[in-house]
Amino acid sequence: MQFPQPISVRELARRFNAQLIGDENLMATGINEIHKVQPGDIAFSDAPKYFSKTLESAATVILLNQPAECPPGKAILVVEQPFEVYDTLVREHRPFQPLTSAVHPEAEIHPTAIIEPGVVIAANVRIGAHSHIQANAYIGEYTYIGEYVVVGPGAIIGSDAFYFKKQADKSYTKWRSGGRVILENHVDIGAGCTINKGVSGDTIIGEGSKLDCQIHIGHGVVVGKNCLFAAQVGIGGKTIIEDNVVLYGQVGVAQAIRIGAGAVVLATSGVSKSLEGGKTYFGAPAEEIREKYKELAALRMLPDLVRKMS
Repeated sequence: MQFPQPISVRELARRFNAQLIGDENLMATGINEIHKVQPGDIAFSDAPKYFSKTLESAATVILLNQPAECPPGKAILVVEQPFEVYDTLVREHRPFQPLTSAVHPEAEIHPTAIIEPGVVIAANVRIGAHSHIQANAYIGEYTYIGEYVVVGPGAIIGSDAFYFKKQADKSYTKWRSGGRVILENHVDIGAGCTINKGVSGDTIIGEGSKLDCQIHIGHGVVVGKNCLFAAQVGIGGKTIIEDNVVLYGQVGVAQAIRIGAGAVVLATSGVSKSLEGGKTYFGAPAEEIREKYKELAALRMLPDLVRKMS
């Protein structure tokens, strides 16, 4: 998530009564989770075992709850509750605007777009030329829909990320979802799909990709161009799926992994680790199909082998 205007680290230190370590002249240009950070971003960590990972990331400004050695070209802000500071900044720059009408007055809808009855469109949504939003769909705040996009009936685009901060007392505090959903040009979204916005980065469905009905895309997922997902596929948050990937029906994909370009995953498979592109996979856990079929064939022969040995 990018700020409308850069914020100086000195200003942040004064505002949050933080100890400032490192370069006092830096400017923060955005805020992101560790897996999405870019130069200029703010990131945070409140667990010492993750300090080094955060400090070595691309983030320029790091919120910590203990002092640490600051790498060159970065700044550390030491605060008692890094998560609260992080969440406060996200809420400020992505303020919640409740709907009081079916279409928020701040939504931008191209005159050639078709909006059917029952559609709800939240604040800061943009819908491009010749797109078609079918009946009873929900388009959440900050969603960007390109040109010639079809969103099927009852689809939910831009719901909150399923992301909670676990507290010391074992309770959970919800993060403000400051990211967006971006549907690039010529994307088709089937009926009843749900696509969560990112926590601070964007959930992206690449140009030309097609989603069947009742598919769930988790927060911060990036789907490449010309992908094809059949019904009831579920993809965990922060996963990256490269171009031209095919996921057949009821494939489940774990969070924070990568599926390479041109991979095909057959129906009902479970993907628990990253997969190379250009291959076909099957099973749970999903493996390259030739190896999986050999394994299944060997298992079918096992009873006969046991009888011969007994």
